[in-house]
Amino acid sequence: MTASPPPTPPFRDPRLPFAKRVDDLLSRLTRDEKVSFLHQFAPAVERLGVAAFRTGQEALHGVAWMGPATVFPQAVGLGATWNPELVRRVGEAVSREVRAMRARDERVGLNVWSPTVNLLRHPLWGRNEEGYSEDPLLTSAIATAYTRGLRGDHPVYWRTAPVLKHWLAHNNETGRDVTSSSVRPRVLHEYDLRAFRATVEAGAVAGVMPAYNLVNGRPNHVSPHLREHLRTWTDQELLVCSDAGAPSNLVDSEHYFDTHEEATAAALVAGVDSFTDHGTDGSPIAARVRGALERGLLSEADVDTAVRRQLSVRFRLGEFDPDDDPHAHSGAFDTPEHRELARVAAEQAVVLLRNDGVLPLAPDTRLAVVGLLADECKLDWYSGTLIHRSTPLEGLYERFGAERVRFAEGVDRVRLRTSAGTFLHVPPAPEAPDPARGAQGALDPALLAGRTDLPPLTTDAVGTEFALVDWGDGVLTLRAPDGRYLSVAEDGYVRASADQPGGWVVQETFRLERRGEHGTGHLLRHLGTGRPVSVAADGVKVAARTPETAETPESAETPDTAGTAGTAGTAETAEVFEVVVAEHGTDAVRRAAADADVVLVVAGNDPHIRGRETEDRTTLRLPAHQERLLEAARAANPRTVLVLVSAYPYAFAPGRLAAALWTAHGGQAAGTALARVLAGDVAPAGRLPQTWYADDADLPDLLDYDVIGGRQTYRYFEGTPLFPFGHGLSYVPFGYADLVTAVADGALHVFFTLTNAGDTTADEVAQLYARAVEPSVPRPRRELLAHRRVTLAPGETRRLEFAVPLRAFAFWDVARGDWRLEPGRYDVLVGASSEDVRLRATVTLDGEPAAPRPVLRRGLSAADFDEHGGAALVDRTKAAGDAVTPASGGTAELLYRACDFGTGVRTVRLELAGGAGTVELSAGGARATVESPGTPGPYDYTTVEAPLPVAGGTHDLRVTLRGPMRLAHVGFSG
Repeated sequence: MTASPPPTPPFRDPRLPFAKRVDDLLSRLTRDEKVSFLHQFAPAVERLGVAAFRTGQEALHGVAWMGPATVFPQAVGLGATWNPELVRRVGEAVSREVRAMRARDERVGLNVWSPTVNLLRHPLWGRNEEGYSEDPLLTSAIATAYTRGLRGDHPVYWRTAPVLKHWLAHNNETGRDVTSSSVRPRVLHEYDLRAFRATVEAGAVAGVMPAYNLVNGRPNHVSPHLREHLRTWTDQELLVCSDAGAPSNLVDSEHYFDTHEEATAAALVAGVDSFTDHGTDGSPIAARVRGALERGLLSEADVDTAVRRQLSVRFRLGEFDPDDDPHAHSGAFDTPEHRELARVAAEQAVVLLRNDGVLPLAPDTRLAVVGLLADECKLDWYSGTLIHRSTPLEGLYERFGAERVRFAEGVDRVRLRTSAGTFLHVPPAPEAPDPARGAQGALDPALLAGRTDLPPLTTDAVGTEFALVDWGDGVLTLRAPDGRYLSVAEDGYVRASADQPGGWVVQETFRLERRGEHGTGHLLRHLGTGRPVSVAADGVKVAARTPETAETPESAETPDTAGTAGTAGTAETAEVFEVVVAEHGTDAVRRAAADADVVLVVAGNDPHIRGRETEDRTTLRLPAHQERLLEAARAANPRTVLVLVSAYPYAFAPGRLAAALWTAHGGQAAGTALARVLAGDVAPAGRLPQTWYADDADLPDLLDYDVIGGRQTYRYFEGTPLFPFGHGLSYVPFGYADLVTAVADGALHVFFTLTNAGDTTADEVAQLYARAVEPSVPRPRRELLAHRRVTLAPGETRRLEFAVPLRAFAFWDVARGDWRLEPGRYDVLVGASSEDVRLRATVTLDGEPAAPRPVLRRGLSAADFDEHGGAALVDRTKAAGDAVTPASGGTAELLYRACDFGTGVRTVRLELAGGAGTVELSAGGARATVESPGTPGPYDYTTVEAPLPVAGGTHDLRVTLRGPMRLAHVGFSG
C-alpha cells in the first residue's frame, strides 16, 4: 500500500482568506518560535517549511546598500517635481528592481523601509534630503504615489511592502535619541499626523517605523499614538518596525525604563512588532521578551498580536503562494525604461529660481563650467551604487561639445610640508581592483571597512599636490591626483584610497588647526577618529597624542564614538604641517570665466559632510570656499549662473546673478538632465517643496516644533523669504483666467483655465491655496489644497477643475478635541506659487460655530491650551497622556479661551506632579495663587485645591506656572 501524502495545512491553502491562514500558522508555532519572529531577522522554522524573513530594505530613491541599482533623484528632488504620477512610476521601477535583485541575492528584502514622510519643517535638518516637502498635503500626495508604485496594483499580492519613516515629529539629528519634540494638539493633528494619515488611508502602506526622538517627553517607540491614531486609519494589519538600536535606547540613552525587559514589553504593547537591534543577532531581544513574559509584563497574546502583523505582510508578499504570486517573475533591472525614467525625473526636479534672460543657453554659447560639484555625481547614505553616471560637466560636454566648454573645479591645490622639510607623498598603488564603496552590497553598510590593500602615505622631498576642499566650518577633504580621497582605515594609516567621502562615520574629512597665535604650522586632525595625523617610519597615520595633551577639539568627534580606526601605535605624536599653496581655486575660476559667454558655477553640498543623518547643518549659507568661487566668477564675468546641487536650501544673494537654478542630487542622469534644461531642450517646471529663507535669523530654533506659535513654514511665516514655497520659473509664460468656484456635494469645486502663451511645449504646476479671512484662532496665511502639473503645447488652453473636500478647511478645535469647520469667508487663491497668486475669489462656507469649553463638566486638559509662552509638553504617564511644564524649569504662561463657568465656581483643583513651585490663575477678575508642594516623582500626581471665585458666564482662563512642576488637569467646582 502507498501511504497517503499528509494533508496540506490550511496556511498553505491559497483558497482561504489570509486571516485564517495567518491564524493557522500562528497556532502551529511554539512560543519560542514566535518570540524569535519579533527580531528584524526572523529565523526559519524548518519543521513547517517557513523561510527566514528580514524586515527592512532601504529604497528611498532606488534600491540602496545592495550594490548596483538605478539611482533616481533624492527624495526632496522627487518632491520638487510636484508630479505624483511620475513618482508612482519611480516607485514601480524601484519595486521591480527589488524583485529582480532578490531573485539573485536573497539578502535583498521585500519589506521596503521607504518613503520618509517627515515634514521638512526646518531647512537645517541634516536629513532634509530624505523628505518630500514642508507641506503635509504635498508630502502625502508624493508619498502615496511612491507607495502605490512600490506596492503594485494587484488586488491581493504586493510587489513590495512599504514602511513609512519616521513616526513622529522628527526633524533634528542633534541629540536625536534623547531630545523631545514638544507638539501641541493642533500641531499634532493639523501638521505632523496629516502626511502619515493620508498616505496610510490610501491603502498602499504595510507599516511605519517610529523615530528615535521623544514626543512630549515619551519615546516614539512607546507612543500611544500608534494605537490611538495609526491603527484606526486602516483595516489592514500594519507592521511597526523599530529603528535600528532604538529598543535599547529606551534604557541605555533615554533612561526611560530601568530594565530592557520593561522597555521591550512597553514597546511591544504600544505597537512595535519587529525589533531592529543588535544587528543580525536576535538572541538579546528574544531573551528580553522571555524575561518580560516570566515577569508578567507581557502575555503570550501580546506576542501573538505582533507576530500576526508580520505574518500578514508576508502572506501579502506571496511568500506562501509561490505559484500564485503575480510578482514572482515581475522583476526588471537597469532597463532602458528605468534609465529613461531616471533622466525624466531628474529633468522634472530642476527648479529655475531666477533668470534675467540668459537662459536657455544658445547653441553656440562658450561656457565656463566651474565649481566643486561641476564634475561630481554625488550619492547619499540611502543611495545604491551607480551603474551609469552623468555629471553636470559631462552633460554639458555632450550637449554643447567639449570644445565650447572650459572647466575649472576651483579646488585649492596644496602640498603639506612636515617639520622636517619633507612633503606628504602618495606612493604608487599596485595594480588592483578599484571597487566603489559598497559595490558588493551590505545589510549594514555602517560596518564596511576602509581599504587596507593600498600603501599608506609617506614623505619625500617633492611630495604630492592635493586638491583641498573646505566644505564649511573648516571641514576639509584632500584628494590625490588620481582622484582618490585621503582616508583612514581601521589600522589607523592614512591612504589615498576612497572613491568618495562616505560611510556611517566619514573617514575622509580633516581639519587644519593652527599651532600658535602667529605661526604657520597646523595640525591635520582626522575627524573620523578625532586624532591628529603623525608621520612615522612605516607611514603616515593618526597619532596617539598631540605635542601637547592630545586633547580633541569640541567640534571633533571623539575616538570612542566616532569610528573604529586605531592609532597604529602608542608613541607617535602629531606632526605640525605647513600648507604650501600651489594654486588658489579662485585664480583658476577667474581664468576660466574671463573669456566665456556664460559662467556656470556649480555649487552645493556633499551629502556625507556637514548635513546628513546624525549631523544637522549650522547655517543656510554656502561654505566660504564656494562663496569665494562664486564671487570670483561674478567679478570676472557678470553673466554668471549659479547652479545649486544640494540636499537642502541655501541663502545667497540672487540679485547679482544672471540666473540661478536648484536641483537635488539628481541620481545617475543628473548631468544629462541639467544640460538639457540649461539648453532649453526641456523647459524647467520643478517647484520648491519648501521655503527658502533669506537668512539664519529667519529660522526658529531647531527644536521648536510649534509651527503655529513659531510662525514656521510658508503656512505661517510672516517674513520675506528668499524664494517662497512652490516657487519655480519657466522659459514659457502661462496665463491663468476664468476662475469659477462652487460649493456642492460636500466639496469646493474650483475651475479655471490655463494657457501656454509661449512658443514651446512646457509644463506648468498650477497651485490652489486658501486662507480663512477672519479666523477665530491662528490659521495658516496660505494652505495648499491641491495642485496639478500640466503639459501644454504652444497656444494650448486647458480648463482645470479641483474638487476640495470641505473637511480640508477644518482645524483642530482644542476646546472640543475634534475637527471643526469654522463658518465664514475663505479666500481661494490660484497661482504659480504660494506668493505668485494669479486668480482669487472669496467663498463663504457653512460650518459649526464655536462653543465655549464646558469646564464645569470636564475641566481642562492642561495640554489643550489655545496659546502659550515658555511651555513644554511632557508625558503625563509613561503609557499615555500629556502634561505641561515650564521649559527649562522657568515660567510658562497658558491661555484657555472661552471657558464656560456656568453659574459660577468657587474652587479650582489642579493635578500636579514633579518639583515644587507656584501656579497663578486668573479668570473673570478672580485670581488665585496655588503652591505646588512637589511630589516624589514626575508621575506621582497630587490634587491641590484653592479658592477661585469666578462669576458665571464665559471667561478666558490664564495660568502661569513657575517652577519645575507638571500640570496635567484643571478642574472646577461651584
